[in-house]
Amino acid sequence: MSPARASRRTVLVPAAVVTGALLLTGCGDDGGGDSAGGSETGTRQVTDATGRKVDVPAEPRKVVTLSEPTLDAALALGIEPAGATAGRGQKGVSTYLADKAGEAQVVATVAEADMEKLAALQPDLILLDETTAVKGEVSKLESIAPTVVTAKLNEDWKKAFTATADALNRKAEAEKILTGFDADVTAAKGKLGENAGAVVSVIRWQNKAPSAVGRGVGHVGATLTALGLQRPEDQQGVGTGHSEPVSLEKLSTIDGDWLFFGTLGEKADGEKAYAEAQKVPNFSRLKAEQEGHVVVVQGSAWNSAGGPLAARIVLDDVTKALAS
Repeated sequence: MSPARASRRTVLVPAAVVTGALLLTGCGDDGGGDSAGGSETGTRQVTDATGRKVDVPAEPRKVVTLSEPTLDAALALGIEPAGATAGRGQKGVSTYLADKAGEAQVVATVAEADMEKLAALQPDLILLDETTAVKGEVSKLESIAPTVVTAKLNEDWKKAFTATADALNRKAEAEKILTGFDADVTAAKGKLGENAGAVVSVIRWQNKAPSAVGRGVGHVGATLTALGLQRPEDQQGVGTGHSEPVSLEKLSTIDGDWLFFGTLGEKADGEKAYAEAQKVPNFSRLKAEQEGHVVVVQGSAWNSAGGPLAARIVLDDVTKALAS
């Protein structure tokens, strides 16, 4: 067993702005299919998660990503979006993506998009999924640029990533990324030793209390499952929302052999929150705490809706903590 604990607004768009934003690479062809071949106009057609057929640029040059997973996916594929969403609970993009996001302008949060700022970017492709409330604004987004909803809520993260890659015409690259990731998961699983099958809890500490996160087939839950790890009873199945608050009177429900602990920000924020949690009655009674198995993590990667880059961080953190 690993001996050490890790150190632990929506506005109406002015007509002139929208007109400028409609400078696209061309209109779509009339072909059918989920990914029709490139046409003379330089477009191709994809069918998005809502069943809409969307004509998108064969080689998009100015992309806006309005959800955390689509931003993660685009960056993993080497595309720096012109516009992006702020990370959950953050002013800028998720901190784990900040180095790769470059000069991407924040034009949305998980609650809404600033349509005026978005249109001013004159994008040729807009990507989002159902993890953001902006999913209800597709008709407005379509007046600005071709808009693809890449995934339903609670979609398998790999399927969501592949759909985003398809919209970007980079499906082959995505397949390589996933193949490499799966190989690394298999390798890590073989190194778990006595931690094989361990019960792993994942929580976000916020407002002086924990919330359970990472359920279902998102990048956290799916990665832990692929590693053969178990979850506490209250963290099994698909959650009712992104996170589920846990009463301080029921701290025992977040216990496990290992507890991965974070906030919505950097690891340093998690360290401060952990010090706070240790002062809460009954926290010291948790098995994970008593055995030094509380691992403070970069919460922006673990506790947001993510894609391959976030999944890689989760895999690396678990491997470092549990592998023998």
